Amino acid sequence: MREAPKQLTFDLPLDPRYGREDFLVSPSNEQAYALIESWPNWPDNILLLTGPRGSGKSHLAAIWAESAHAWIIDAFEVTQDKVPHLISNGALAIEDMDRAERDEAALFHLLNLARERKAFLILTSETPPDRWNLRTPDLLSRLRLAPSVSLGAPDDALLKAVLVKLFVDRQLVVDTSVVDYIALRIERSLAKAAELVTLLDREALSRGRRVSRAIAAEILDAAQEADEVE
Repeated sequence: MREAPKQLTFDLPLDPRYGREDFLVSPSNEQAYALIESWPNWPDNILLLTGPRGSGKSHLAAIWAESAHAWIIDAFEVTQDKVPHLISNGALAIEDMDRAERDEAALFHLLNLARERKAFLILTSETPPDRWNLRTPDLLSRLRLAPSVSLGAPDDALLKAVLVKLFVDRQLVVDTSVVDYIALRIERSLAKAAELVTLLDREALSRGRRVSRAIAAEILDAAQEADEVE
């Protein structure tokens, strides 16, 4: 019997939803969420958000940025000539502190100026400052003193809730048994969950079928094989 021809699919990007109503609170992130919600009553003007990729750091930074009217930039954008301008807004979120080339002198200047002008800062990273390979002792010392909060890998309830949300965002109707099956077999990462739902959406559309347990099993097996090759 001939296999039905696959439909042509277009890999259209789906912008992540970073609204407060889209953030799902669980034991793995409730402490970080509570700190974001407590702004501006922080113990310091600087807050470090750490946690694995896809744990919700950028989402929390976006929630805070909306409340504080903060700018959001990447770490490599902090340069000496930009520091006064970046601090002038009074609130700034700097993403991926441990994943980019950094101008350490500019960052140290920025931290000092933020303290002087009472500007608020959020710094996100996967790892704590001691693992950033910083060469400026004063900068490392300043970062060590800043309050920090970690987001953990998602628990079962959060992972399932996020999978459901991701499917709903793509207007996909999926049985709860499929969600349970995926949650038991996927890496405990919200980033991996998003990647998998994208693959499932694309595959189901190409076949003209709903996302099923069989399709999920195929995609999970293929993803595992790819990870092993890497």
